[in-house]
Amino acid sequence: MTTDPALLSAIELLDLYRSRELSPVEVTRACLDRVAAIDAELNAFALVDGEAALDAARASEARWSKGEPLGLVDGVPATIKDLILTKGWPTLRGSKAISPEQPWDEDAPATARLREQGAILLGKTTTPELGHKGVTDSPLTGVTRNPWNPAMTPGGSSGGAAVAAATGMGALHVGTDGGGSIRIPASFTGIFGLKPSFGRVPAYPSSPFGTVAHVGPMTRTVSDAALMLRVLAGPDPRDWTALPHSDKDYLPDLDAGVDGLRIAYAPTINGAPVDPEVAALVRRAAEDYERLGAAVEEVSLEMQDVGRIFFAHWSVGAATVMAGFTAEQKAMMDPHLRGFEDAGAAVGLLDYQRAVLARGRLGVQMNLFHQRHDLLLTPTMPLAAFQAGLNQPSLPDETGWIEWTPFSYPFNLTQQPAASIPCGLTAAGLPVGLQIVGPMHKDDLVLRAARAYEMRHPIVLPPLRAPCQASSGGAMP
Repeated sequence: MTTDPALLSAIELLDLYRSRELSPVEVTRACLDRVAAIDAELNAFALVDGEAALDAARASEARWSKGEPLGLVDGVPATIKDLILTKGWPTLRGSKAISPEQPWDEDAPATARLREQGAILLGKTTTPELGHKGVTDSPLTGVTRNPWNPAMTPGGSSGGAAVAAATGMGALHVGTDGGGSIRIPASFTGIFGLKPSFGRVPAYPSSPFGTVAHVGPMTRTVSDAALMLRVLAGPDPRDWTALPHSDKDYLPDLDAGVDGLRIAYAPTINGAPVDPEVAALVRRAAEDYERLGAAVEEVSLEMQDVGRIFFAHWSVGAATVMAGFTAEQKAMMDPHLRGFEDAGAAVGLLDYQRAVLARGRLGVQMNLFHQRHDLLLTPTMPLAAFQAGLNQPSLPDETGWIEWTPFSYPFNLTQQPAASIPCGLTAAGLPVGLQIVGPMHKDDLVLRAARAYEMRHPIVLPPLRAPCQASSGGAMP
């Protein structure tokens, strides 16, 4: 176990708080020191509120000293993506077009559940404007960079959360995923990210991108994601699409392994090209599942018209959100985002309804697929991270983020749980992600499979240019 308090997992922190060997104040200071040391280069945060975080940490320390923790994650440092409402902090969504001069008097469900369970909120993580693309840069906050190589992108749109997770700027991080926005940066930065089944984590306000948009955990360990999912899945009446609340604890069965499971391995989907290094690492990971006792079968997976179906849903969402801004506001916005407005507005009502029906057929296809296979393995991404500041990799015939993310967005359409776990590094030292997809509502099975792989291949974090020493303060009184 690392001795750096900023890099301890939430599970480790809670054990140390319980034994009074470590204080939430010490840990929070260590995380804030890490932010101060490296975030000027990496740009993971849109907002940091150290004073509020330390106040919350002192309150947590007092509760632990009495043996009366507030909840499941009392004293654990966490962050919120700047698409998600936070009481007392502006939610600017990476945009100069949104005024910070508003009441900001409401927490979104994810924020509220973390506060209720005692998490220490450090601040808001960066996002591209309105979370609209698969990299993280915006007119408001600039370019966010990959800790493995700051010349490269961390992916997006939850890129700030991924960078914070990978570098010890908090243990628990809330991301959103409307087409891969948790899994893309998880793959590019070498952390664990889970897009839960749609409705598992309540959301409010509803995303303009509709029912392709999910909220989920981004962490340095699978166990932390399992703990965090239980917290985030707490009920909230403001989301009428949320699944019935079950208060399921994902930790007791997490180490049950994959022995006897039927696992499909698809080297690609719809024949999309995959970088040879990525393909080799993902294949090796699939073979590891055989060594873990699963029956792994290589399959060919075709999902007819999946790109067209997704773009109809997503572009209409982009047009919907853009319709709420004035011409003057739009002039301040990312040209890449403005380019999607006309495309979405051009989707006719009948064309949209046809896409909705076709989406249903994809959902049925995958339901039937999982009658034969408990899980599906694919690459998370067909390539490793590319140059920061670009909207897309410098590959021929690339026209938008959907073209270079062929393995993530299909499972937003089908609403299945899907996770990315790192499965190795390229020769250039950049992470590669393995995607694990489960049947609808089988979030526990996805977590269990990810944990089985993690036990064989623990997640490796990037080397830190400015190591954080333990702050003064010591154990709790």
